[in-house]
Amino acid sequence: MELKDTLLLPKTSFEMRGNLGVRELEFQKKWAELNVYNRVLEQNKDGKPFILHDGPPYANGAIHIGHSLNKILKDFVLRFKTMQGFYAPYIPGWDTHGLPIEQALTKKGIKRKEMSVSDFRRLCHDYALEQISMQKTQFKRLGILGEWDNPYITLNPEFEADQLRVFAEMANKGLIYKGLKPVYWSPSSESALAEAEIEYQDVESPSIYVAFEVVSEKFNGKKLIIWTTTPWTLPANLAISANPLLDYVVFKANNDSYIVAKTLLEKVTQVLGFESFEVTETVKGSELEFVQYTHPLNGKVCPVILGEHVTDSDGTGLVHTAPGHGEDDYNVGKKYGLDILVPVDEKGFFTSEANEFEGLYYEKANPLIIETLKTSGHMLHVNYFKHSYPHDWRTKKPIIFRATPQWFASIDQLKTALLSEIKETNWVQKWGELRIHNMIKDRNDWCISRQRAWGVPIPVFYAENGDPILDKEVILHVASIVEKEGTNAWLDKDATELLPEGFTYPGSPNGIFKKETDIMDVWFDSGSSHKLLQRRGLSYPADLYLEGSDQYRGWFNSSLITGVAIYGKAPYKAVVSHGFVLDKDGRAMSKSLGNTTDPLKITNEMGADILRLWVSSVEYSSDVRIGDNLMKQVSESYRKIRNTLKFLLSNLFDFNPKTDRVAYDKLGSLDKVMLHKLESLRKTVIDSYDSYKFDTVYRSVTNYMINDLSAFYLDYTKDILYVETKNGVLRRSVQTVLYDQLMTLLKLLNPIIPHTTSEAYWSLETERLDDIYLERMPEEILYKDHELDEAFDVFMTVREAILLQLELMRKDKTIGKSLEADVVVRLTESDLKAIESLNISFTQVLMVSSIKFEVSDELSVTTTVAEGEKCERCWNIVKSVNKHHVCERCASVLEEDYNEHFTR
Repeated sequence: MELKDTLLLPKTSFEMRGNLGVRELEFQKKWAELNVYNRVLEQNKDGKPFILHDGPPYANGAIHIGHSLNKILKDFVLRFKTMQGFYAPYIPGWDTHGLPIEQALTKKGIKRKEMSVSDFRRLCHDYALEQISMQKTQFKRLGILGEWDNPYITLNPEFEADQLRVFAEMANKGLIYKGLKPVYWSPSSESALAEAEIEYQDVESPSIYVAFEVVSEKFNGKKLIIWTTTPWTLPANLAISANPLLDYVVFKANNDSYIVAKTLLEKVTQVLGFESFEVTETVKGSELEFVQYTHPLNGKVCPVILGEHVTDSDGTGLVHTAPGHGEDDYNVGKKYGLDILVPVDEKGFFTSEANEFEGLYYEKANPLIIETLKTSGHMLHVNYFKHSYPHDWRTKKPIIFRATPQWFASIDQLKTALLSEIKETNWVQKWGELRIHNMIKDRNDWCISRQRAWGVPIPVFYAENGDPILDKEVILHVASIVEKEGTNAWLDKDATELLPEGFTYPGSPNGIFKKETDIMDVWFDSGSSHKLLQRRGLSYPADLYLEGSDQYRGWFNSSLITGVAIYGKAPYKAVVSHGFVLDKDGRAMSKSLGNTTDPLKITNEMGADILRLWVSSVEYSSDVRIGDNLMKQVSESYRKIRNTLKFLLSNLFDFNPKTDRVAYDKLGSLDKVMLHKLESLRKTVIDSYDSYKFDTVYRSVTNYMINDLSAFYLDYTKDILYVETKNGVLRRSVQTVLYDQLMTLLKLLNPIIPHTTSEAYWSLETERLDDIYLERMPEEILYKDHELDEAFDVFMTVREAILLQLELMRKDKTIGKSLEADVVVRLTESDLKAIESLNISFTQVLMVSSIKFEVSDELSVTTTVAEGEKCERCWNIVKSVNKHHVCERCASVLEEDYNEHFTR
């Protein structure tokens, strides 16, 4: 036997290279074979429930990096809660109705207008299921465990039926009504849009000042100046609004008399280029009420009305009012009994009510309207400016405000309860509370109808006299049919087949009924998904909703409204939101810019655990960045984590925690200190998981593994692990600590890098469970000897000073390894007493040949080249070795463990 064969060198099946892109699929297959998801649910079935309700992604196209961020964050939460003993099922969901799928089929060549609505909807249904199948495989590849074989899908008949039951309950409470009101309208989609379906893009618009001539006896001949950036709405003008509390002035300029708000006079005259003017009269806005003017495009006589929505922050203080094209205009017009004129059709073209502009697309009418006003002398000023304008988030085309008959859910009636529930909810991002509070506070109703084919029909019948029938029992009857047959039954069956048997209504003496043709807003679909909790036997409200920050106006919002409407309580106890994923330069990702990051490419090349580690490293509540260099940094962190796990595993090959563990009170001082540090880490990490601060988990664990473990404890204990006697208390003490370190780290890291922690756990050469996920989060390590930690802090200060001097010797090439140095340390008496209380082998821990301490007023270190002989087994420089070139310690170990000739 050679000397090197007597060393207890590390060995493990855990490989240095993870090869995660390939091997993670093997690990996931093993998870499936072990049935770990269902086993852990069964294991925790009597534990306290923790329900994270999944916000459903839309079933169209491959998953993107934003999807990955969202699903991985959720998996962090659920794995952690599960390992704490909570009963935490994960039911993934999919949103499937709406325009994107209709558009996807159109792009594939499907001619929607050449088939029945039912047939087209069946194609939409099948396409959505194909997309779900694809996305499901991609989500599972990220290492996310859940009920993938039993998800919730908004096109499933039971989901649609539950949605109709939500509608029935809201209708029964008087929260559903039909009205002619201006809504966001997308000419490109030919449908109303929800606020959450709006995005803003910069556009160039005209800014015009127009004079409207007064024809009333009062102010006769004077001209009211209005300012607008939407000339195309002027054909729909029915009034001019003034603020009753503002002061207005009549002023003369260029041989005409004009009226504007007093505070805006100077600004208006500058814009209009009036070099001189004379104020002739000042009046309160209230005095302008019912003053009449002639419309400059059609000659109609219209009134001035009063509204407190008018401000003097910009414009002229006089607001062109078209009740068919603006919410404030609608509200003030309703107060004065104005008509709701909408001379623009569903495709954005002017109707005959726009007279000479009939047939023009509204945007193309702008220059013609401007030219007409110039010709007639009503145009005072025109220029163009860039500003942010709402667009359809799917077609990327501008939207307009347009009054159409729509179905609404009343927010006004629920507002007090909604605001109260917002206050009771734990908004983990505190600004989220103010954001959604303001959204609800300023919202009066929710337009829930859409003019599309693919969605859940609004279950309303119309009587012969036109009355809409909002009868709860009728809607519930339809829901029962839908649960069995799906929503195509609404299209395929006659109204009489859908109504309860024997149903009569006074407004239909002949028993004839018509069906509503509109479908529900898709936000009503997903906003009703909390009904799933009841259907699956889970508690309401859910413990957590976790989605992107855009969902304050989307899913968080619609879910809150339906939840409070039905149950009087928000559907969530806590809400976490995350930002968007940007490229390395902080730009939004888009295919046109070519700066998208494909999560599947990262997963296949680097591994899902690398992507998951990146998610844990970012402060997700704001927008986050990703790029090649960032992923390389994360990959380097992973390499260090993996190497540390490999070292721990490889030095436990002969350790059995049941028979070889050393009791705490018999451990060495530094062994105890490392357990104290481990407890500090455990507490920090558990607290961070509990508060959803995953970046703190990442930083705490990586810093600990790199600095406390690798750079200190694992470095000096190699001498003990490799050289000391196999079953000696020194080696078994270190192994006891290594085992506790390994198990704690694997448990703490499992939510973040589950493939790696499973692989490492399976590499343990001792009795264990089938998977780390079946373990519990580590329990508190109780200890009382805190004075050790204080002494250790003093020791680490001394160590830093020694390492500094040793590094200087290495740079000078005076020594190669620290074992070749002798050290003299001068320090205070109190510091010397502190570090001596640790009762450790300083040469072994500091990895030097010899060390001498002297009392002094301040800390200083002197290092010299060690004199002596090198032990061929442990490589320490000692005073003497035996004839086999082995030191006294090694000779003793060899005699005990091997009884070989090296000792003689």
